[in-house]
Order: sequence, then C-alpha cells, then structure tokens
Amino acid sequence: MLNVTTPPLSYFILGAFMNVGSLKFFYLLLTLILYILIIAANTFLIVVICVNRSLHEPMYMFLCSLFVNELYGSTGLFPLLMLQILSDVHTVSAPLCFLQIFCIHTYGSVEVSNLAIMSYDRYLAICCPLQQGSPISVHEGHGVPAGFRLVIFIVVIWLYSFVKFTITLCLTLRLTWCGKIINGLYCHNYLVVKLACSDTNLNNLFGLFGTVITVLVPLLPIFYSYMKILKVCFSGSREMRCKAVSTCAPHLASLLNFSFGCLFEILQSRFDTTSVPSALRIFLSLYFLIIQPLLNPIMYGTQMSKIRHVLCYKM
Repeated sequence: MLNVTTPPLSYFILGAFMNVGSLKFFYLLLTLILYILIIAANTFLIVVICVNRSLHEPMYMFLCSLFVNELYGSTGLFPLLMLQILSDVHTVSAPLCFLQIFCIHTYGSVEVSNLAIMSYDRYLAICCPLQQGSPISVHEGHGVPAGFRLVIFIVVIWLYSFVKFTITLCLTLRLTWCGKIINGLYCHNYLVVKLACSDTNLNNLFGLFGTVITVLVPLLPIFYSYMKILKVCFSGSREMRCKAVSTCAPHLASLLNFSFGCLFEILQSRFDTTSVPSALRIFLSLYFLIIQPLLNPIMYGTQMSKIRHVLCYKM
C-alpha cells in the first residue's frame, strides 16, 4: 500500500475581500493616507519624547514603547493589505502569511501589556506621588539605575509577547492543511488553524491558555490600579479628582478603544457574521489595527499637558 503524503501548502487565499472594481484605487489611496498618518504621528511623538529630557519619565518611556508598537502592528498589516487591494487574486504565500500572523498577534499582546503597566504607573503618580524607589519610579533605589529598570520593564513586555506567541506559531506550523481559503482580510492564527485536517487539540489547548494569560495577567494590575485611583478620587479633594481625570483620561480612552477593537475582532473571526453588511464586517475586523494606532498619538499628544507644553515651547 502506497503512503500518500500531503504536499506542504505554499499559499493561502484571503477570502473576505470584496470585488470593488475601479474603486480599488480609491481604497488604495485611503489606506495609504491612513498608513502615512499613523507613521507620521507615532514617529513624531517618539522623536519628541526621545529628544526632550523633561519627558524622560516612566509614563513617557512607556508611551514611547506604545508608539513603537503602533508602528510595528501597522507595518504588519498595511503593506500586505494595500497589495491585496490592488490584486485581483487575493493570495498570500505561506511564509508571508505566518509572518503577518506573528506581527499582528504580538502587536496585540505588547499593546495590552504596555497599557497594563501604564495603568500601574498612573496609580503611582496619583496615589503615591512621593513614593521612593518603586520598581518603575524615576528615583534611584535598590542599587539599580532608574533608567535601566525602565528598560528592563519594556524589554520584558516585548520579550514575553514574542516568546509566548513563538510557541503558538510553532504549534501552528506543525499542522497539515486541507483548505487554503482564510475567511478574513489578513492572516489570523485561529482562522488558519481551522483549515487544518490534522489534530489541533494541542493548538486549541495552548491557544486557550495563551488567551487567558494574555488577558488575565494584564487585567490584574489594571483593575487594581483603577480601584485604588477611584478610592482616592472618592475620598480626596476636588483638585485630586481633577488631577486623576486629566492624568487617566487618555489612558482609559486608549484602553477602552483597544478592548472594543479586540472584542470586534473576536466576534468577527469566531462567529458567523454573514448577516452583517460586508462594509461593516471589514471595518470591525480592521478596527483595532487601524483606529488604535491612529487614535493613540492624537489623544496623548493633545491631552498630556507635558507633551503639549513641549510642543508649544518648541513651536
């Protein structure tokens, strides 16, 4: 009896693209403008934070990490998206597909981890403004330079996300696929695993574990920090409440926006949404990859008083 082996899959087909005809050049221009705006806004604020020593504080260093992540996630989406808009056959090579999966998923993990540590920093700024030697304070302590401690925190955020999803991707790469049509606008690990005809129990188990860790671990410092901040607000003066609102408003808006975007993406990829209009499905699937990178630099650039002061002073 002959052994029949399935040849390795060389490409996937992105099946959620609509036939827009001559409008594809309009959509290409719109996508290109969005990408340029995201690159310009995030790069500008990275440069502002890096060249101004007055902004070399934990909050702004974490913001710098956040803006770098926006550039990283957007680059994982937009170039391939623009190529697909121009193309009449929406195929993507398997290596490029897996590279996009890695970029987009690690972007999401870095984003939520960064927002979690920023929430704890907001708690320290409001509730413990005079606390010395805290792990992410700018004060010297514990025999380790403050700047070095900040770098360690940022490196851990990125390294944790990269290592965790590298394991997930390795489990995906070992699969055998019987289908090649991904029901999405970009490569998504869950949708690719659904195409496999080999055993995916280990993938599902580790995927569930990874999702719980990715969501639960950041939620703990977020809830803890904002519970403490609310307690201080209710028991403090009006001045304290105003300070808390002005300090936390951009972070809360970013956190809620990203949470809604992730929720839209989960609903889009895991449930039947054929009854939803195509344009709305496309918008919801791309929401957290477009709106978050575009909204963050605008919010933080206009709402953070120290950044506004630096920008006004330089101009």
